[in-house]
Amino acid sequence: MAIRINDCTVTDPAQLRGKLSDEVVDFLEEWFSPLDYVMGHTSGSTGTPQPLRLYKRDMMASAAITNRYMGITAQSSLLLCLPVRYIAGKMMVVRALHAGAMLYAVPPSSHPLAAWHRRVDMAAMVPTQVEATLRDSDGADRLSLVSQLLVGGAPLSSQLVARLVALPVQVYVTYGMTETVSHVALRRIGDDFYTAVGDVSFSLDDRGCLIIDAPHLGGKKFVTNDVVQLLDTRCFVWQGRYDNVIISGGLKFHAENMEQKIAPFLHERYYIVPAPDPLLGQRIVLVIEGEPYDTERMQALRQSLSTVLSHYEMPRAIGFIPRFIETFSGKVKRMLPR
Repeated sequence: MAIRINDCTVTDPAQLRGKLSDEVVDFLEEWFSPLDYVMGHTSGSTGTPQPLRLYKRDMMASAAITNRYMGITAQSSLLLCLPVRYIAGKMMVVRALHAGAMLYAVPPSSHPLAAWHRRVDMAAMVPTQVEATLRDSDGADRLSLVSQLLVGGAPLSSQLVARLVALPVQVYVTYGMTETVSHVALRRIGDDFYTAVGDVSFSLDDRGCLIIDAPHLGGKKFVTNDVVQLLDTRCFVWQGRYDNVIISGGLKFHAENMEQKIAPFLHERYYIVPAPDPLLGQRIVLVIEGEPYDTERMQALRQSLSTVLSHYEMPRAIGFIPRFIETFSGKVKRMLPR
């Protein structure tokens, strides 16, 4: 098997040493080794990241359904701008290998398109990369060089969605995890529902959480902690994490739904979590990254929040953490301020 990368075709990854990052070359050497798996890690969203064998047959099967969905062929070009230590970066390489497509690799950074001038058929980014790109004066033009863009790893703000909808780019929000070998469903930007890729189908457990049936992964089923509204066996609306549900005064609230409502009023990173309350059971707490607001700014924030949140959704407390703690894969750990 050969890899077409940065306008070269090689069968020995060692030939790329010094031309690409050691991380990319190391992954290619692992892929071309006789072993039938490569090593990855679980996301660490709910605990310490654990080593995980990612079988090459599963990765190729996942690549096949994405390539078919996105129309990726040997004539296509893909852009790798994510670290390959994470599943999203690994799978961009494997998609290129599966299709025989040209892969262009640039160093992962917050501005991956800063020096980019070619059209590519597909790229994958995290929201912070997209936001940083669009802050540049020519960022929209550079992002428009990407025909199809996969965005995942963290929620998208309403402001970012509005900017992406206006671009001549097919943007898809991904749903998946390391265990499912990248995404199993995609949501077109602007839509509110995810659609399965390949032969994947969905059902619910007794908590209302999503169960993934993945025939391309040997028929495995994955029980998630994602509360969804199931539209049919192929489509769902994501509502939030089961472990982020807050029950306050006998009412149930999804933290992510409230976070989306208040997005226009906060420029810092933030999240909503429960705190124990002797009367309500749990009270709603808004946590903001950075230094505490002064009294005037705090009053202005509470007034703004009251325009989009109901009386029962209003945070009973607003706390601050100088810098959020992140998981192995870069997701924010939701903690109460000390």
